Amino acid sequence: MPRLAVIFPGQGAQYIGMGRELVKEFSSARDIFNRADEALGIKLSSLCFTGEQADLDRTEITQPAVLTHSIAVWEVLREIGIKAEMAAGLSLGEYSALVAAGVIDFENAVRLVARRARIMQEAVPEGQGLMAAVLGLGTEVVEEACREAGSAGVVGIANYNCPGQMVISGEKAAVLKAGDILKEAGGRFIPLTVSVPSHSGLMREAADILGNEIRSIKWGPMNFPVVSNVTAREYNREEVEQELARQLYLPVRWQQSIEYMATRVDYFVEAGPGKTLSGLVKKISRHQLLGNVEDPSSLKQVMQKISDASR
Repeated sequence: MPRLAVIFPGQGAQYIGMGRELVKEFSSARDIFNRADEALGIKLSSLCFTGEQADLDRTEITQPAVLTHSIAVWEVLREIGIKAEMAAGLSLGEYSALVAAGVIDFENAVRLVARRARIMQEAVPEGQGLMAAVLGLGTEVVEEACREAGSAGVVGIANYNCPGQMVISGEKAAVLKAGDILKEAGGRFIPLTVSVPSHSGLMREAADILGNEIRSIKWGPMNFPVVSNVTAREYNREEVEQELARQLYLPVRWQQSIEYMATRVDYFVEAGPGKTLSGLVKKISRHQLLGNVEDPSSLKQVMQKISDASR
């Protein structure tokens, strides 16, 4: 069996219908959605399967929904004998990775990310913050532009996604000033339609509040390593609580995480809604991507690739 890393998507991957076909075919997936409904006291499953996109896109719904679908996929993979050598998740997806590794139980995780979403939403008044994608420039150029734009307010790199693709985040005026500098340098600057300036200094207070929530939860041992967004290295169990809080205001080092994992596994499998991470892995370590699993059809395709790779 090839050594596999399972990677879990973050906010933005959600879509109406996610998980619907999976629960028809696999009782383990159905059980996860039922447990989410019960833990949250709402019909999250209905919102995912047949709801309105506008409702699913509300941060406090999106975060538990993406985690629930991701863990439903993970439970199906486990059921059919897939083992992970290590795991990682993009931002919110890190919670899915920790559930998969057995560090936190699913019910605690789904309630925690719903609370995380509300804390993030309340941290910065609407319209004050901004996130934007930056394409086609090197890391040093983007970091220098953020330093220069710092005179207009808080701004910094929020995500190192893959070569030539980053996200910056912070106060609106500062992000726009950085954008002007980056466009002059020949890059593409694309403001994102998100309501929270994640992974920026504006989230430090939110991180303190989230830290209190995190410390109230019982965390268990790891069944396999999880790579941290903050350090792009494997967590120690003792670091989990601190790193999850710091993750709110520090950048997600996704490119560095994949590069680190690529030396320790043979292949990557994305588990959860969409193909966002698969697209990023292709640009970092193309030959190691087996694909994404989000429904019975994609599961079949990835299982065939795992079978081929095992020969």
